[in-house]
Amino acid sequence: MLDGFATPKGTKSCAQEHSPFYYGELNQSGLLVSQAGFGCYRVDATITEHREALRRALLAGVNLIDTSSNYADGGSEALVGAVLDDLASSDDISRESVVIVSKVGYLQGQNYQLSQERKRQGKPFKDLVLYADGLEHCIHPEFIDDQLTRSLERLKLDTLDFYLLHNPEYYLSWAAKTGVSLEEARREYYSRIERAFQHLETEVERGRIRFYGISSNTFPSPATDPEFTSLERVWEIAESLSPKHHFRLIQLPMNLFEPGGVTEANQSNGQSVLQFACNQKLGVLINRPLNAIIDNRLIRLAEIQAVRAASAEEISQLIDDLIHSEGLLKRKILPELSLTTSLQAQVLEQIAIGGVLQQQWSNFGSYERWYELQSYYFAPRIRGVVQFLEQQQSFTESVFPWIRSHQEILEAAFGAISSVYREQAAEQAARTKARVSLVDADWAEGATLSQMALRALRSTQGITTVLVGMRQESYVDDVIEELGRPVNRQDRTESWRKLQGVHL
Repeated sequence: MLDGFATPKGTKSCAQEHSPFYYGELNQSGLLVSQAGFGCYRVDATITEHREALRRALLAGVNLIDTSSNYADGGSEALVGAVLDDLASSDDISRESVVIVSKVGYLQGQNYQLSQERKRQGKPFKDLVLYADGLEHCIHPEFIDDQLTRSLERLKLDTLDFYLLHNPEYYLSWAAKTGVSLEEARREYYSRIERAFQHLETEVERGRIRFYGISSNTFPSPATDPEFTSLERVWEIAESLSPKHHFRLIQLPMNLFEPGGVTEANQSNGQSVLQFACNQKLGVLINRPLNAIIDNRLIRLAEIQAVRAASAEEISQLIDDLIHSEGLLKRKILPELSLTTSLQAQVLEQIAIGGVLQQQWSNFGSYERWYELQSYYFAPRIRGVVQFLEQQQSFTESVFPWIRSHQEILEAAFGAISSVYREQAAEQAARTKARVSLVDADWAEGATLSQMALRALRSTQGITTVLVGMRQESYVDDVIEELGRPVNRQDRTESWRKLQGVHL
């Protein structure tokens, strides 16, 4: 276990060591943090590439890490703990130089199983939000106490620098679905936050955390949104507990397509959430800087190298080849194996991708959506079928040629479809860069779209750190290059408002 916590002296030493890397002060804590932090949403201790990326980022001067108990079902925190322990043991970094942020609220995976077991024992967590099958949410003090213990163990820490309630607005969404009036739901919502804050103050006294806060996707929402989280109301709750409270950090989404954190005047005094946070000297972390969600469509704010787009006729032929290959499995390969009718049907169901692509390949919406489907839905199904076939005792030599041929056909079809979406993404990125450059001259200096998106945020007064998902070392290098460039932090409200009026 690593003792200690981030200190002003330790973070200042880190900033001096990595000059001219750019840092800023995190609220009134005296801590200096890099203007980009390592976001751990999709990193896992089991993936070597993620471990190397985090290691590279820390050694380069990134000194804020943001994770959560539910990321990779605890694997994200485990990765952070392992890398920190390794680098601290070799004296490459010190615990005092790195700010660690984690979050609590979700019950998924092992936490969901824990919840179900407690129910069976007649000891369910209190104030549990039964959001969906396999997903619950809770910010009750009893749950927070349990989760903080588990997080500290995975992170190998005695003290966590910041601990955030993770999307508590899940309660408001659940309340709306179950017929609770908005007035009653909001009253109960802020009561739950108050109880959580009271407990978090005791965790500060125990020395298990230094500060706390909230990460909410609805901080930048219109005040009329039933799921809106009012920072002003949350601040009043903290102030009512003690003039020396430790509510010091918020986190919210913001990017070139979603500027609500700056442009939405949702506080009672007409301020935006960022303006209010700035006035109260709260630290502000920005998430999803490169992943915009517009009309339920994901737009990746990163450049993709275009290739020649395949024609519709070429794609149609490749999909026909794929369907024919799937037919060969049914007619020629499976009859040679000693499989039950039920198992044969399961194999055919998993392998049947050609028909889906034939009907839908042009309707996936974006390169990002297609990439997710290809990587996390189609490809795993094919791998599962291949592994299953190879494990059969009745496996014959005639199966090998089919596997090789089918994988080649599949790769050709995937590549052709990808070429169309890559071309569209490249054109979208070029248009976005050109239009953003017209809005604010300072933002035009970024060499890549991802750097431009990061520059727009880190140049905006009130934003402390932008959390970037740096799962690969190349992503780390892209961020490091941008953070080495000087930036003028100032009120950019007008630039963001102009950006709203520009069709990206």
